[in-house]
Amino acid sequence: MATHFSSCLQIIIMFLCCTVCSTDISCKNEAGEPVDWFIIYKLPRCKIGEVSSGVDYMYLDSSVGSWQMSKFMVNTSQGAIGNTLNQLYMGKAYKSNSSVYALYNDGPPILDYIKGYGHTKGVLLFDRSQGFWLSHSIPHFPSFPERGYLYPSSGKVNGQTALCVTYRYEQFFGIAKQMVYLYPRFYNCSVPAAFLSDLPQLAQLCKGSKPPLASDKRVEQLFSIQGEKFVSFVKSEHFVDDIYTGWVAQALDADLLVESWQTQGHELPSNCSLPKHVMNIKRIRLPGPVLFQSYHDHSKWCLSRTYEDQVTCLGDLNRERAQMWRSGGLVCTFNPLIYKAFRQAVDWYFGC
Repeated sequence: MATHFSSCLQIIIMFLCCTVCSTDISCKNEAGEPVDWFIIYKLPRCKIGEVSSGVDYMYLDSSVGSWQMSKFMVNTSQGAIGNTLNQLYMGKAYKSNSSVYALYNDGPPILDYIKGYGHTKGVLLFDRSQGFWLSHSIPHFPSFPERGYLYPSSGKVNGQTALCVTYRYEQFFGIAKQMVYLYPRFYNCSVPAAFLSDLPQLAQLCKGSKPPLASDKRVEQLFSIQGEKFVSFVKSEHFVDDIYTGWVAQALDADLLVESWQTQGHELPSNCSLPKHVMNIKRIRLPGPVLFQSYHDHSKWCLSRTYEDQVTCLGDLNRERAQMWRSGGLVCTFNPLIYKAFRQAVDWYFGC
């Protein structure tokens, strides 16, 4: 009898633990399961020798090992991004006083464009236990919570990337400090009263005010919920330089290959004037093969030219002159799986 009672008690405890785990705010994979991190690469409509829907994407996390073509489309609420954001939309977290959220985009959905904000796009959602930071390159996305998951038609044309990382609550203190330098346009957000003492700067940004800066740039080391190291580099508009050449390549002590959206006549050329060089990627090759030119790709990412350095960064800023005066940032990782996936995607780059 005692053994039977003990077994029943263990089952109940396991059920309760699983219930708690399943409701924790986190990045979600293609099956809706919590993951430490994921990356998606939304494919452009125009690829070399092919015109497609513009809503197909490839998926990467620690369990799949390499780029996988998703069976979902990015304009549906299924798939990794939809599953992740549905915690805000369907879970009604935006109505809760027990969680913080912020949607930010320099080109928000519906609203008119306003100058002065950082060239940065993303989502924060977390409670006092944990949450996620989703950074991406998609204009007019995501939609307001009341409207549910909607993907903009403008986001179909070019390639896009998104990085989602799950963090414990305390990590968001550092992320909030990075947001001050990014100066994102928070078009929909909530920082309930219970969080004000921990996150005063985030609350200021949510109200539309701009907290003072201690310098023109900042670095924050972050650790995911499973201990994966990420490094956030952010610059304010007062750091007037190309973030890749003037700072990140030198700080990482690595030559960088950079993929960014460069408009004709405004692009910054490959630069080898400093100890560590920065070179523009011109063609991308993903498994399939899927081959496309850089000017059809709105994503912003970079990686070390040599395999020994194993660094990959995803971020906000293009290598063009006007963006030297914009605030923005990069999130870098030294994960060899991520590096291999992106390094194999470099089909052609311009040297100096």
